[in-house]
Amino acid sequence: MIDASTRLLKLLFVLQGRRFWPGGELAERLEITSRTLRRDLERLRSLGYVVDSTSGPGGGYQLGKGSKLPPVLLDDDEAVALTVALRSAADAFATLGDTSLRLLAKLDQVLPARLRARVGALQAMTVSVSGRRPSLDPRLLTTLAVACRERMLLRMEYRDRSSRASVRVVEPVRLAHTGARRWYLLAWDRDRDAWRTFRVDRVESATPTTEHFPLREPPEDVEHYVSEAISLAPYQYRASALLAGSLEMLGPQVPPWCGVLEGVDEHSCRLETGADSIEALTCQFVLCGAKILRVDPPEIHGRIRVVLDRMNVATPVCVPYRAEEPVS
Repeated sequence: MIDASTRLLKLLFVLQGRRFWPGGELAERLEITSRTLRRDLERLRSLGYVVDSTSGPGGGYQLGKGSKLPPVLLDDDEAVALTVALRSAADAFATLGDTSLRLLAKLDQVLPARLRARVGALQAMTVSVSGRRPSLDPRLLTTLAVACRERMLLRMEYRDRSSRASVRVVEPVRLAHTGARRWYLLAWDRDRDAWRTFRVDRVESATPTTEHFPLREPPEDVEHYVSEAISLAPYQYRASALLAGSLEMLGPQVPPWCGVLEGVDEHSCRLETGADSIEALTCQFVLCGAKILRVDPPEIHGRIRVVLDRMNVATPVCVPYRAEEPVS
């Protein structure tokens, strides 16, 4: 027979694992009677947890939203995942560094020994090499996410890739990101009457209006649309390369910001990409780490060949250093 405190912790953990629990199923899962379940739920409510209930044949329970944040129970994997996320947030988001470190310290105080060793190793062996990547304000991301969910019209002050400032009135639909590199907002631009993709770190302010816009169908393949928008549309030079290797093999090694990768057959893929210079375009292809079978259009192929020839000419100048030779 487990004591009341243990039952409460188990009840809380089970409630957090699913949005809604039918009363009978919840009591059976906890191996207690319906009367004991109701009593334990009242104890949870007295501790500050909001537990909503519905009666009738389909009645049950779910955790609700309260006026304050109650304690949250985490399993081992969730605790480690939270630590990884906090460490990343400290580097990626402006204003979150101190908050993330305080929360990491709190986690360290309550983690069991087996997890403290894993988390400690993670923190000790991790360094930030984020360089000068733009930091993001988490409040801005939250504002954009809520506007997408609630379909609220946004008024944004935005700077484009040429640093030109403009005011955009948009219908936000989705947030997208390329790993830890960039965040983008997909929205319908009312002034331009077209879908547009905005880099979030270039949004200087975003103010939701009181107007709620009707649901507009987004592009059929949002992921493909955003990938194409950020890797092709803004650039002066666009090219396509046929790469040796299947989509399954090349997909994980080609960075999403390099371009749009599509499978041709089991032996090859096609990469559509763009850049502001032929040199940058050449780098995009080199970063794929795959044999290039063909580049189109032909005039771009010729100009890339010139860049590669320049690199070949420069190679003999780069004499490798030998340990026995003094450094002059």
